[in-house]
Amino acid sequence: MHGDVVVIRLDNPPVNGLGHALRSAVLAGVDAANEDAGVRAIVIAGAGKLFSAGADVREFGTPASAAEPTLGTVIRVLEASAKPVVAAIHGTCMGGGLELALGCHHRVARRDAQVALPEVKLGLIPGAGGTQRLPRAIGVERALGMIVSGATFAAANLADTALFDALVDGDPLDAAIALARRVADARGAPRRLRDVAATHPNAEAFFRFARTNVAAAAKGLPAPVACVDAVAASVSLRFDDGMRFERRTFLDLMASPQSRALRHAFFAERAAARIADVPGSTTARPVERVAVIGAGTMGAGIATAFADAGIEVVLVDAEPKALERGVAAIRAGYEGAVRKGRLAEAEVARRMARVVPTLSLDDIATADLVVEAVFEDMAVKRAVFAGIDRVAKPGAILATNTSTLDVDALARSTSRPRDVLGLHFFSPAHVMRLLEVVRGAATSPEALATAMKVAKRIGKTAVVSGVCDGFIGNRMVEHYLRQATFLVEEGASPAEVDAALERFGMAMGPFRMSDLAGLDVGWRIRQRRYAERPQVPWSRVGDRLCELGRFGQKTGAGWYRYEPGRRDALPDPAVDALVAAFRHERGIVARRIGDDEIVDRAILALVNEGARILDDGIAQRASDIDVVYLTGYGFPRHRGGPMLHADTVGLFNVARRLREFASRFVDDRAFWTPAPRLARLAAEGGTFNG
Repeated sequence: MHGDVVVIRLDNPPVNGLGHALRSAVLAGVDAANEDAGVRAIVIAGAGKLFSAGADVREFGTPASAAEPTLGTVIRVLEASAKPVVAAIHGTCMGGGLELALGCHHRVARRDAQVALPEVKLGLIPGAGGTQRLPRAIGVERALGMIVSGATFAAANLADTALFDALVDGDPLDAAIALARRVADARGAPRRLRDVAATHPNAEAFFRFARTNVAAAAKGLPAPVACVDAVAASVSLRFDDGMRFERRTFLDLMASPQSRALRHAFFAERAAARIADVPGSTTARPVERVAVIGAGTMGAGIATAFADAGIEVVLVDAEPKALERGVAAIRAGYEGAVRKGRLAEAEVARRMARVVPTLSLDDIATADLVVEAVFEDMAVKRAVFAGIDRVAKPGAILATNTSTLDVDALARSTSRPRDVLGLHFFSPAHVMRLLEVVRGAATSPEALATAMKVAKRIGKTAVVSGVCDGFIGNRMVEHYLRQATFLVEEGASPAEVDAALERFGMAMGPFRMSDLAGLDVGWRIRQRRYAERPQVPWSRVGDRLCELGRFGQKTGAGWYRYEPGRRDALPDPAVDALVAAFRHERGIVARRIGDDEIVDRAILALVNEGARILDDGIAQRASDIDVVYLTGYGFPRHRGGPMLHADTVGLFNVARRLREFASRFVDDRAFWTPAPRLARLAAEGGTFNG
């Protein structure tokens, strides 16, 4: 109680999620306040650093999520309260949290409070009135943009709307209490957003245009178009009818495979941070200074990632010109961000000041973390690690950015294998979210906990992998690319393979992806694997391109040709002729290959190898594999990753298809034979993500 105003605080750490217990307590508080003659008004505020981030994700998929009182019931009670209800908003106010605030009669917020309705990112629409009340608060067009994008806005950016009665610089609670008293003194009828008309001067044409544009951008996802339909209902239907439309749409989307996949991705990213045998209480070492060895493209990108996070980086290279190019590349990246309006000039100076270039390895002596990013050659990396070991201080984490090589062998090049692990960044390292944290046989829990904490600090999604050739992502993609080149040998064109997989939803087909990465990189790795694994069949058609110096975009020609200054992948008759000659040499008669076979061979190659990775204990859980492919390899998010896609298709059906390929492609029968875990789950009617 604050005199005659009661304050109800949402207190459910860490994000004040609106779980069943909290919903029940809010409802009990409102009921008690309305029954108490000494209470004239009600304020709802958030405890800690925020108002509420919405639904309690711990209840997703459980009976508690739909148990009464639901959020919709709580909001109806708030809205119907005879005593004025004011929301005091600070920090984050998102999803159900914003819908709760919209159900209050008035709202006061800190100027820097962050508001959003992000449900579309989970394949849903707001389900507790957001699509009906927000258009009445900020206007139809702005509300539609906010709901369809799921974007976050500072409260100050919505100051000119009816969403907020007042914006303040400090704690909004005192201002909310004062407003509640003024409203109570006025003795007027409660001001409810449901009583405000949602209007648009040319609604029919506006929503027709919006549906067309949103459908084109949604690429088959139903939720964005459903957002348009729900906001349109706020204009065309009475409020209660619009609420019923919103609820039906929400429940339909909740049952859709796309929403299931997006929710799986949401939870999978959070699960990836948990390591079974490393307790959350494990002490991480402080990391305030980092050294990066190697100033090439990857090293410069890694240095940028740390500088962006406010961490000082010593950038080391033995070659003066290479070091100069690396620093220039970092500066050019920042200057490009300035031109695009993403960064202020003053911020460029601050970030560049964090990058300390040097030619001397001795300058890494004070670094808490050293990341090796030199040429992908074991002998070279061993020599670098031996040098790092001589100079780095005790307790420093020694990390390699290798994409395929043996982290344990590198650890043995040092006197401190417990401090050695892999940090496999993906190019461009300062942009790509994925970071494979490779745990060596001797890596200590403290070193692993430190790496995971650092990953979070620099904005990466970290997934722990065991040591094997290629770790999780590249071990799987090897077989994806093998099948893609076999498909070309057998009759498909690179463009046909890419188009089929892009229609499936991959951000980029395998041949466009290879041209972007550089064909010479894969060529070097294949040469090693030909010798190490002679029993594995490989197509050699890609080698022919490399022998001609066609290394992809950087040379203007690879599987496609590229015009100067452009990145468009243009089909090349020279590639067609090379492939035709290769088929002739091998006695291969080209056949027509449909999209279904292309997709199944490429995607199920990922699935079967993913199952073997689980069998080998390289990945902790199937959802970790999905996170790797969603964040690092352009797998369509609305399919949830290769392992969830297999669950959706049904593992019984996946196993049958694999056995069909095993009988057709006898030279590769060992690969196509279902992995033990996949075969067992298929027989039991189980799933990878059970």
